[in-house]
Amino acid sequence: MKLTVLVDNTTLIDQYYLGEPGLSFYIEDGGQKILFDCGYSDIFLRNAQKMQIDLMSLDTLVLSHSHLDHTWGLTHLIKAFTEERFAGRMIGLPHLVTHPRTFVSTQESSIGEIGSIVPLKRLDPYFRPVLTRDPFAITEHLIFLGEIPRVLPFEHSPGIGMKSGEDSPDTLLDDSALAYRSPEGLVIITGCSHSGICNIVQYAKQVCHDERIVDIIGGLHLLQPEPARLQGTVAYLKRQELTALHACHCTDLPSKIALAAAAPIREVGVGLTLSY
Repeated sequence: MKLTVLVDNTTLIDQYYLGEPGLSFYIEDGGQKILFDCGYSDIFLRNAQKMQIDLMSLDTLVLSHSHLDHTWGLTHLIKAFTEERFAGRMIGLPHLVTHPRTFVSTQESSIGEIGSIVPLKRLDPYFRPVLTRDPFAITEHLIFLGEIPRVLPFEHSPGIGMKSGEDSPDTLLDDSALAYRSPEGLVIITGCSHSGICNIVQYAKQVCHDERIVDIIGGLHLLQPEPARLQGTVAYLKRQELTALHACHCTDLPSKIALAAAAPIREVGVGLTLSY
């Protein structure tokens, strides 16, 4: 598997790509081209073009959850597909793999819509949706985990916003992740880890029947976390004996410093490429 960071809050020095508070990864595995999240704007497309990555030949788009910093770039991908069709170029219908709740409107009282601004019914001309709460194999070795069981009490967190038709805060049941089965162990690929990075790791082990965790890359949703959550996360990850931890996006500096006691922290930014 080869993973390239198309969007992150930061960029790597001397490569001159664009960054934003969002996330998008481009993944190649088993001959398949996979886009994991699409950030907030069109910069995932602009960065990909500069990296000579062809997003017009995608096989699969995976959305980790509904939030704007991971889904609002979808409008720009649809525009790009449409422009290619106007130019007479053949564009396939990639699979779109995500949780069924990803396209349910999510409102924050002081902001408005913070979830997907593209309704599911508008996607049929562009994608073949695979909406699943269950694990789904994207390639032989790359697994979409589906709905993550919340089993670790220290990772409990209050909801964000409100899903349409519901009367309690949204606890992001749609938040999911990918697990890659490498010969050395599992690589966990996350968007924001609203479901808890330790819950994600626990479930990935169960789904993939492998107790070994090699690396984690993505957002860990550790932004001024409660002390109990941060301490629990550090203790849990230390037991995993990771060879690397690529914490990015929604992981603040104090949390990264604390996590350095649990695993070798590695730098992440737009332009980073990892191979497993």
